[in-house]
Amino acid sequence: MARPIRETPILFGKDAARFEAEMKRVENLTAEERKANRDKARKAYEELITEVKFPSISRV
Repeated sequence: MARPIRETPILFGKDAARFEAEMKRVENLTAEERKANRDKARKAYEELITEVKFPSISRV
């Protein structure tokens, strides 16, 4: 059985201000900036996948 999800912590002070500023920044991204972020994330993912060797799963 799954464990219950813990309550989301409430942010205060600098953490709350940083979170709010980041949310506003992301909301104001242009389409080109969003595409650039996606491309950067996809490239990092593809590099990771090529570098990591996953163990093969043998089924008996």
